Amino acid sequence: MKKHITLFMAASCLLAVLAACKTNEYGFTKRDIRSSQKLMGLYFEKSAIDTMYQYLGRNKRGYDTLRTYETRNETFPSMIFDPHPAGFEFPQAQENAPFTIPENIALPSNKEDLAFYTIPQLASLLKNRKITSLELTQLYINRIKRYDGQLQSVITLTEELGLAQARKADQEIAAGNYKGLLHGIPYGVKDLMAVEGYPTTWGAAPYEHQMVNYTSSVVKKLEAQGAVLIAKLVSGSLARGDVWFGGKTMNPWDLNQGASGSSAGPGSATSAGLVAFSLGTETLGSITSPSSRNGITGLRPTYGRVSRYGVMSLSWSMDKIGPMCRSAEGCEIVFNAIYGKDPKDPTTNNAPFNRSTKKPAELKVAYLRSDIDRDSSANGNNIRTALGVFKEMGITPTAIELPTNYPFNVFDIILRAEAAAFFDDLVRSGNVDNMVEQTRGSRANSLRQARFIPAVEYLQANRQRRQLIEEVNALFQDYDVIISQTSRGSQLLTTNLTGHPVVTFPTGFDQRNRPTSITLIGNLYDEGVILALARAYQTLTDFDEKHPPLFSK
Repeated sequence: MKKHITLFMAASCLLAVLAACKTNEYGFTKRDIRSSQKLMGLYFEKSAIDTMYQYLGRNKRGYDTLRTYETRNETFPSMIFDPHPAGFEFPQAQENAPFTIPENIALPSNKEDLAFYTIPQLASLLKNRKITSLELTQLYINRIKRYDGQLQSVITLTEELGLAQARKADQEIAAGNYKGLLHGIPYGVKDLMAVEGYPTTWGAAPYEHQMVNYTSSVVKKLEAQGAVLIAKLVSGSLARGDVWFGGKTMNPWDLNQGASGSSAGPGSATSAGLVAFSLGTETLGSITSPSSRNGITGLRPTYGRVSRYGVMSLSWSMDKIGPMCRSAEGCEIVFNAIYGKDPKDPTTNNAPFNRSTKKPAELKVAYLRSDIDRDSSANGNNIRTALGVFKEMGITPTAIELPTNYPFNVFDIILRAEAAAFFDDLVRSGNVDNMVEQTRGSRANSLRQARFIPAVEYLQANRQRRQLIEEVNALFQDYDVIISQTSRGSQLLTTNLTGHPVVTFPTGFDQRNRPTSITLIGNLYDEGVILALARAYQTLTDFDEKHPPLFSK
């Protein structure tokens, strides 16, 4: 009897093994399906799982086939994000007054002071040949060599390129071929932007030696204006935070504090006078946050304003490129040079940049009262003081709130799913394990877990996003500008999802002498209005003229 039981058990085990093998023909079992559905909050009966098993297996084989095809970094998805609400009409071009170059600018007794001159001041000196671009470029390069050890804001010094461009600028200016305010002025770009002949590291160890054999469109635009590229500046690793493969970028106002990110290098270097201006990128705060932290002015333009060809993608439907300068006027000048249609970037268009001709008192202005009133910190106090400055201009803002009835706790799956697609090879190769940060909040961890975001939920989140776009646009039918805190509340996520432009600029300091800031939100393609209002504020205050003491001696 025992012998028969033993044989029966052995046979049963064999059948179980055979069944398991059959069930595992696609590399996963039906039990795996039952377990994985818990991640999505779903439950299917056994019969349903039985019927879907082969279908899922076929899907998996399709994924395996898809991964054998090359997809170039420059390739945008065929589904292009459209930030325009129903019935949206692009603004009509107007005749803009030319930017003015002051004529009475003299060289300072201490040439180190030039590091903090405004773009128009430097342009005056260069145009009138009181200084050469080569001299100015060498001054900034020397400052990088002297100070960047403390800041870690520069990944690659493009010294040879910068000196060559400076010599060319001097020859052109001497020959009477002056190209405009950026001609001969040294600048830096976040190291997500490709520059031929130099590494494009994306701030991440797996790409430390990556060479891209062409130059990004936005850098080419500045080159055409005669600007001088002297540095590729730190991006937090794969556009997250201020930690990169070489260390941590620091705030020049407080060397014990990070510069914030992910445009950490542009924020720190511009603030410390290592470049005259810089370019950053933003997906979810990466221009506004380091601009705030480092006490400079940053413009995040309307989605699709500036070409991203040749620039690392984090989220095709959320990425933007913008100027990071020491004043709103600087942002106006740089933005005017880089915006516009690029056939290589399908999200760009021909919408004009109209500089505002309205006086501040003529603007319809609102403010996000609840977020501002709840902030009892120095930042909140300084914003309330700033509201007093706006009142002096004849502005009495209306208290409003942004829409709140949306699933804000899930919207970031849009960014994370798109990032996971761009960095698919990095994750599947295992090279994601070589990134410096491996914490719960790291980019490496974000990329791994994003592989478990269901396509259905990604699309559902985007449907909610469309409703948010319509509601925010309806709000903007009544206002030209909305005054906001830079990072509190839902403003940062909301405006990055809807594609609205913002400008962030300093409002003073906290108890530790760290800069504080305020943010102005504008209508789609209406950067001119928020920049003009920021410029008017900076005319009445001097916070944009303050510089980190350790780097302005």
